[in-house]
Amino acid sequence: MEEIRNQYLSLLSEIIAVESDLLGPDIAICKAKNIGGLVLDKNNNVIGIKGDENHILHLLVESYLDIAGQTAKDILEPIFRKYPLINI
Repeated sequence: MEEIRNQYLSLLSEIIAVESDLLGPDIAICKAKNIGGLVLDKNNNVIGIKGDENHILHLLVESYLDIAGQTAKDILEPIFRKYPLINI
């Protein structure tokens, strides 16, 4: 259980980082901070999740897809493959 939770933390942090490159850090971090349940540190890494990890993951991804559409989806697909324990 702890391993999966750590993978969610890593995956969410990686998503925010890659979306920061695409959208710019101001927009990407603002979107992440608007997701209830995500706890970010001062470097904007996800250090905690309050609630259902999968639901929060989907909320974050959807918030980026709303802005960048297919481009956001395309850059996230290789990241998702790195986390086989997480059912996306």
